Amino acid sequence: MDEPEEGYRLPVKFRYGDDYHLAEIISKKVVNGENLYYIHYEAFNKRLDEWVDESRMKLDEIQGPKKTDAKTPVKGQGAPRSRPSSPNGEHSQCSTPTLSQMMKKGPPQKKKKLDEKLMVHKSGSSQIDVTPIPSPSMHVPESEDVEDSMPSAPRQTGSMSAHHDTDIVTRMKNVELIEIGKYRIKPWYFSPYPQDLTELPVLFLCEFCLKYLKSRTCLKYHLKKCLLRHPPGNEIYRKGNISFFEIDGRKNKIYAQNLCLLAKLFLDHKTLYYDTDPFLFYVMCEVDNRGHHILGYFSKEKESSEDYNVACILTLPQIQRKGYGKLLIELSYELSKVEGKTGSPEKPLSDLGLLSYRSYWSQTILEILMGLKPNEHGERPAITINEISEITSIKKEDVISTLQHLNLISYFKGQYVLTLSKEARDSHAKSMSRRKIRIEPKALHWQPKDWSKRGKW
Repeated sequence: MDEPEEGYRLPVKFRYGDDYHLAEIISKKVVNGENLYYIHYEAFNKRLDEWVDESRMKLDEIQGPKKTDAKTPVKGQGAPRSRPSSPNGEHSQCSTPTLSQMMKKGPPQKKKKLDEKLMVHKSGSSQIDVTPIPSPSMHVPESEDVEDSMPSAPRQTGSMSAHHDTDIVTRMKNVELIEIGKYRIKPWYFSPYPQDLTELPVLFLCEFCLKYLKSRTCLKYHLKKCLLRHPPGNEIYRKGNISFFEIDGRKNKIYAQNLCLLAKLFLDHKTLYYDTDPFLFYVMCEVDNRGHHILGYFSKEKESSEDYNVACILTLPQIQRKGYGKLLIELSYELSKVEGKTGSPEKPLSDLGLLSYRSYWSQTILEILMGLKPNEHGERPAITINEISEITSIKKEDVISTLQHLNLISYFKGQYVLTLSKEARDSHAKSMSRRKIRIEPKALHWQPKDWSKRGKW
């Protein structure tokens, strides 16, 4: 039987339950004379990676390292690949054609163009008597698919950049626990905090300035001197106990860098860079009598050549699944509305980010369609893709992919029809009833700046 080494694969007992899953050994260490292995469960997200001992391994089923594909091009070689345009970051060569591709090819009949009116039909039952256009798969690509859909060389500026995960060190979680405010959180991924601090059992963070410290005693001394009780920058939104601050990455460089270090603990698809000057950060806080407590944030480029309105987005784990992710997304589109632009998040999205955006796009577009009324002649309401995009500030490609994902768009009797079944309407009503917190546009006090006239920001 081979001794388990880095790169070898074997079944490992999952931490939850009694099931075994195939895992790859990333690293190995000896603690108190016992071998420990850092493993990655294949086909599972890296946030589940962990150290295990040999008692959880099926050593008699060990496999050698996975052979690399000789046809795989070496990083940096070959023709450069463009950024993916689809929300799930897949290639345009996928087997299911997109609606825009089908329109370009041209059907045999005379069909209406996308910029013409789409008739909206609210079906009385869940059955639809027309053939829907196939929707793209919701499969979240694994690491190989993501690498294929990414540019060959990531952008080397800004707070975070898409990356190729080839460094063994960055594949391993390096921080055991963080304490921020009243929460202790187990990180999901690697973040480049100073190495001497990552060896501690707990890394302490000031919840106001995000400075990292080695002990609770140091944190107490720091809090006596820390002048911040809210993020630096301008408060641009306040409703109830929810507040948003806009932080300039050039004016508040230390805070921005600390925010990126914190975010990297929970974002795997980005690489951290320390040049935060080209970015604005929008930090969401919960307000009480002690101050403003960070809940999450999103960043955006001051000037985006590709109309991205979000670069990175994160809700901290302790408040996830409470609607705060959609609140961040909703604010990003409210800013785009003020700018008079349509926007889209930077690709690739994380698995959780993709689900959040899919849900937000679906709810927002269905809210528009459900509100349409017949005209004065009693004819069915009609709307164009461009009109939906202008009303919501959601980029046209994202509108199309969402309609396909929901199987709402069909071709019937010479025209494209949006068919809202009773099932779709009931599902939308149920999801909206759970959405308790929304952005109130009147509470937003923000004016866009023309960064092209400001030199180097």
